[in-house]
Amino acid sequence: MNKPETMNPSDVAGPRPRHQTTQVMVGNVAVGGGAPIVVQSMTNTDTADVEGTIAQVAALSRAGSEMVRITVDREEAAAAVPHIRDGLRKRGITTPLIGDFHYIGHKLLAEYPACAEALDKYRINPGNVGFKNKRDTQFADIIEIANKNNKPVRIGANWGSLDQELLTKLMDENTASPTPRDARAVTREAMVQSALLSAARAQELGMPKNRMILSAKVSAVQDLIAVYQDLARRSDYAIHLGLTEAGMGSKGIVASSAALGILLQDGIGDTIRISLTPEPGGDRTLEVQVAQELLQTMGFRTFVPLVAACPGCGRTTSTTFQELARSIQDFIREEMPGWKTKYPGVEQLNVAVMGCIVNGPGESKHANIGISLPGTGEAPAAPVFVDGKKFRTLRGTTIAADFKALVIDYIDQRYGEGRKLPETTAAE
Repeated sequence: MNKPETMNPSDVAGPRPRHQTTQVMVGNVAVGGGAPIVVQSMTNTDTADVEGTIAQVAALSRAGSEMVRITVDREEAAAAVPHIRDGLRKRGITTPLIGDFHYIGHKLLAEYPACAEALDKYRINPGNVGFKNKRDTQFADIIEIANKNNKPVRIGANWGSLDQELLTKLMDENTASPTPRDARAVTREAMVQSALLSAARAQELGMPKNRMILSAKVSAVQDLIAVYQDLARRSDYAIHLGLTEAGMGSKGIVASSAALGILLQDGIGDTIRISLTPEPGGDRTLEVQVAQELLQTMGFRTFVPLVAACPGCGRTTSTTFQELARSIQDFIREEMPGWKTKYPGVEQLNVAVMGCIVNGPGESKHANIGISLPGTGEAPAAPVFVDGKKFRTLRGTTIAADFKALVIDYIDQRYGEGRKLPETTAAE
């Protein structure tokens, strides 16, 4: 019997090399060409509501969205765009704005030149930019305006609004083929062709490759993976990833992470969006947080300090470690916008909040700063480890507040101008 091959961990660790794409500048943000993978999001406000849209763009930007897309669906929305841009600039927010156009984008861009100038990118869907004999002329109108304003475009094919003429043509050809494929495979091919043919037409109209981003979004995970793998194999345009209509809550998070994680691991994708349906009254910024956590978990980007926490078991009947982990995590996210400038490099910080003696001390030693809280039946003491060494033991009713203070002091000492950690914060 042959011995199994010994696998060297270095042969499999880490993602595959990034798919080489043409770099596109969207406002002040580089997309593709080896630039860091960009997180983007989209508002769900009525764009005609200037103040409401400004507030949501600001919230998304503060959460870490590096580009924000807004719907431009009618005249009132187009008229509002420059006021939204100006209002954001007055707040010091320079996050690029993307205009999402369907059906009458050519008309709105032509009749509202201030809107065309204020946006940093236009997003158009080849399936509904126009119909029949109007499609080519209306597509050309948008590309002409983009060229005039030196704006990039995203050509975004979508499973739910695919070019029906192209799909019908490919289905007819497939039926006549001696080896026909299943309908889903033909539909995936229509998605890829729709994006590539539209991009080729835009180049014929004078738009350079370095002002185009392509996407081909579907709602089924396996279809999405297949479509994007094919798109990447057949082009070197910058690529936007997203699972369309991903859903609400854990379903949307799991589906998006499963699909995008595989593609990112294959080196595909230059910008991503997690298209979550928000809970009623829910926070729109959750989609930004999920996108960041996906990229950070996979090792592509670093956005915020990591908080490791054990899942809990019969040894941890107290909720203290859960409450402390949540408190520390929420605190870090709230403070990160200010910390970015005050504490350069703080996003590299690792914090551990563990619930009992089994893995607690070991995991805490691997973090920059960690605490091992007492589990059920353990002595009411919480050792704190700093850079792998035991620093202090916390006791009493203020353990959570004391540990948070130590985290703040550690950040200030390591990433700020620096001051020594306090000698004591609780009884030894």
